[in-house]
Amino acid sequence: MRKPIVALVGRPNVGKSTLFNRLIGEQRSVTSEIAGTTRDRIYGDADWRGVVFTLVDTGGIEMYEAHTDAPPLSEASADFVPQIRAQAMIAIQDADVVVMLVDAAQGITAADQEVAEILRRTQKPIIIAANKADNEARRTDALEFYALGLGEAVYPISALHGTGTGDLLDAIVDSFRRAPAEDFDAPEDDSLKIAIVGRPNVGKSSLLNRLLGEERVIVSPIPGTTRDAIDTQLRWEGMPVTLIDTAGLRRRGSIAPGIEKFSVIRTLKALERADVALLMLDATEGVTAQDTHIAGMIKDAQRSCVIVVNKWDAIEKDEHTMNEFTRIIRQRFDFISYAPILFISALTGQRIHTVLPTAARVQEERLTRIPTSAFNELLREAQLRHAPTSGTGRRLKIYYGTQVRVDPPTFLLYINSRDLLHFSYERYLENQIREAYGFLGTPIRLSFREHKRSEDD
Repeated sequence: MRKPIVALVGRPNVGKSTLFNRLIGEQRSVTSEIAGTTRDRIYGDADWRGVVFTLVDTGGIEMYEAHTDAPPLSEASADFVPQIRAQAMIAIQDADVVVMLVDAAQGITAADQEVAEILRRTQKPIIIAANKADNEARRTDALEFYALGLGEAVYPISALHGTGTGDLLDAIVDSFRRAPAEDFDAPEDDSLKIAIVGRPNVGKSSLLNRLLGEERVIVSPIPGTTRDAIDTQLRWEGMPVTLIDTAGLRRRGSIAPGIEKFSVIRTLKALERADVALLMLDATEGVTAQDTHIAGMIKDAQRSCVIVVNKWDAIEKDEHTMNEFTRIIRQRFDFISYAPILFISALTGQRIHTVLPTAARVQEERLTRIPTSAFNELLREAQLRHAPTSGTGRRLKIYYGTQVRVDPPTFLLYINSRDLLHFSYERYLENQIREAYGFLGTPIRLSFREHKRSEDD
């Protein structure tokens, strides 16, 4: 079951980023009185009534026509208004629910009406949140937004103070439950699902075509569970495989506000459905900031990863080139150091035969389960080899542990006090687990729970 996606939209400076931070419970999105502050893709998970959904913060949809209520727009920004509008439509199309923010202090503006007109044509569930309703008078004033003719109700809120956000979250979750089950429930599928992700022009389509051209592969196109996507199903050496194609994620900061915000939504959906992500790099360009940004998305989604360096045929090489490139990748992607690295050429077919076997091995390791007795023996030996240090006079004690799930491998350890657990020792334990059991290409989750024993009282 995939997580629903909720897009926060509206004209600039109505409080979208403030509401985003409030709903996800952390200060991730920059807030400012200056319109247009939100420029990069910002997304996070929110949890309400046991329902987890992905929330997407967007820049203001700037509908600058002949509005008397619109502030002057710079010549550079004005040039991008058509693209901003197009990207906003992509965000709206890919979201399951759209929350339109308006300003209760200002009332309905011409820009609000134009945004509402766009939303009205989408036939998506629309919820209006009238922000800055900080007192009874403004909550009463918010009733005028019923005139926009969207949604079943208008929810007066204060994103800054949290007033009314509970009712808004109730409405969002209720919208999911009214949606057809097939919108979120994927059909039973035991295939290995591989998402191909990366920046534009790194060779994702070329790799897909090469993989489909391999011998021993039977191919058939099937409709994807995301809108406007076609998955490709194949059988590789008797194993069912689903390849999930994704659009390239644009380089951050390369274009004006509003242009690059929403291609991330489709990649998020792809990662939600995938077991393994192939992160494609361009050998001729090296590792870019956007590559590390995409790698962070894979890690946040807790998906297994294979790093695929494409266009290896296009660079001059000596006996040190591959080792040096590997060193740079390990340095830039130290947070996914467990990911294997493949050097290929989708153009010539060089080492293409290694891609599917590596993805299959990574998935096998993702599903590995360690017996409880063997895991506790590993913990005992790890502590004997390197005991936890403490400057407080008390020492961290790990009583026992167990693997509570696979996909990804998750371990629960019972300890005497979380205050005594240092992140470096947690990293040490993860390294010991990997040294013993591998878990190639796969994230490991360690969870700790305090457990009091009589000797610790």
